[in-house]
Amino acid sequence: MADMQSGIGPFIGVFLQERGWAPGLIGTAMTIGNVAGMLVTTPIGGFIDSSRNKRMWVVIPGICVVSASAIILISQNFWAVTVSQVAQSLASAAIVPAVTGITLGIAKQKGFNALNGRNQAYNHAGNMVGAALSGYLGYKYGYFAVFALAAVFGAIAIACVLMIPAKAIDDRAARGCKEDDPDSAPDAFTMLLKHRALLVLALALALFHLGNAAIVPLYGLAAVAEGQANGPTFVATTVVIAQGVMVVTSLIAMKAASKRNYWPIILVSFMFLPIRGVLAFFVTGWWGVVPMQVLDGIGTGLQTVAVPGMVARSLNGTGRINLGQGAVITVQGVGASLSPALGGWIAQWIGYGPTFLLLGGFGLASMALWLAFAATVKKY
Repeated sequence: MADMQSGIGPFIGVFLQERGWAPGLIGTAMTIGNVAGMLVTTPIGGFIDSSRNKRMWVVIPGICVVSASAIILISQNFWAVTVSQVAQSLASAAIVPAVTGITLGIAKQKGFNALNGRNQAYNHAGNMVGAALSGYLGYKYGYFAVFALAAVFGAIAIACVLMIPAKAIDDRAARGCKEDDPDSAPDAFTMLLKHRALLVLALALALFHLGNAAIVPLYGLAAVAEGQANGPTFVATTVVIAQGVMVVTSLIAMKAASKRNYWPIILVSFMFLPIRGVLAFFVTGWWGVVPMQVLDGIGTGLQTVAVPGMVARSLNGTGRINLGQGAVITVQGVGASLSPALGGWIAQWIGYGPTFLLLGGFGLASMALWLAFAATVKKY
């Protein structure tokens, strides 16, 4: 599913640049898509909670992602590209809570941590293999080969999802309802606003991603600007290294979470951002890409297991787990959407080095918030 979900996304900037697009126009189209996805993530989670056919929330968005990639290949008109980015963001926003719901529906709360950990390990492995194959095929045969690969992976992923028997997914368990709960659940948004632990988690993640999302793109720009790296090769290498580390880290996080709560795992994940900021300040280019991406892989790999696990545990019994997952992703997405613009403008004003330190500082802010509200979130 990983390569289907990304489509030609990782290569879209280079693809459009080769066709005469200015960086500002590329960023505008991508930002519109990101904002659209961010706005619908929470309501989509609510729809998935109430849906009786959660497999379709993977199948239909998967088809939309592949179609969005095809639109970009056919037409490089600004509005066509923008619409495709919106479609891809909307589809990606649905797939994450849908997979969480299916996992909960199959494994229930007791088995969720273990199955989610394995899911994330395979997801990162798919990203790693997909990025490596896309980089090679794109170099050898052009961008159509990258799209064709995503379409093939999409067909296989959809077939696998449809092979899951519908009866194997317990809809009540998938949205976090206890066996003796009534069908009517409390008002979702009121419940989320009153859930202090979930709000702390979302805000801490937003701060983290406000710094984290811009570091890799800026690191690549700094390396290319100094003539130390080739753009597409450098980007593909960063993806492969980080995703490879995330495979191992996801399995470790799964084991750790089964023995204790998620609070220390998420705290450790925040620690790696300031370290990466300092490292990026002192080392650029190929010398720094391996340690930079290893640290990113550890931090992100821990979060991919711990965040959905904490949401599922904290909202167990409310019947609104997927809505809660969508809400956390939405707030987190605010930070991730603003990060490239923030980092880009600051780098233009004060240079790359000081910007890396500033972006790394957001990790310290996340740690401070997480520690300040430790009593609230430690029980999960």
